[in-house]
Amino acid sequence: MHQWLADIAPWLANSPVFTANSLAHYWTGLVHTAQLVFISLVVGLLLSVPLSVARDGSRWISAPIWLYTYVFRGTPLLVQLYLAYYGVAFIPNIQESMFGFFVQNPLYPALMAYTLNTAAYTTEVFYGAVRATAAGEVEAARAYGMSKLTVYRRIIFPSAFRRALPAYGNEVIFMLHASSVASTVTIMDLTGAAYYVYSRFYTPFVAFIFAAVLYLLITFTIQAAFRQLEKYLMRHLNTA
Repeated sequence: MHQWLADIAPWLANSPVFTANSLAHYWTGLVHTAQLVFISLVVGLLLSVPLSVARDGSRWISAPIWLYTYVFRGTPLLVQLYLAYYGVAFIPNIQESMFGFFVQNPLYPALMAYTLNTAAYTTEVFYGAVRATAAGEVEAARAYGMSKLTVYRRIIFPSAFRRALPAYGNEVIFMLHASSVASTVTIMDLTGAAYYVYSRFYTPFVAFIFAAVLYLLITFTIQAAFRQLEKYLMRHLNTA
């Protein structure tokens, strides 16, 4: 094993993947990936909280939300991305309107597609966690005189968030991996950077393996962060 690493180390060191120009493209791709995933997750999370509450409301309100989550969870993200990137451009007079910036920069259609997608998944995650709240806790809070808003803020949301945390952590990782298709609409993400290096130097294995290692490191970091957050939120259950 050590001999194999010693033999391959000089080849890796001389690989064009690790030149300053190539690493600069990987850094740009990493920044674009982080921006796309972070903004989509934050906006999607903000949208999903009221949607998950409304999903538990009357039929006239919950039905459209159910349809929205059903459509976005039941269709491929790549199709949604293509519709946002190519479809919006065919709206009459869109380029001359105040929304012309939307079709001039591929980041905006990608953000729309990713945000709506993650909001749909997160809404269902939180909706399930809200529904799983023990009825006795809610009844006790109402008997104590809490308003409906206060019950959600002090009873339902804290416990629901703890229950939803593992599933939401998986959604964050899924969004990170799904961001790799952003390169199909000319965004220079990590996968796009790997493809650039491959097309320029014809080194597919090293180019894409290096991108895979970067994705793997980010995934491990996210998993560790959620594990620590879950341990912190569940500290009251530790009787040791």
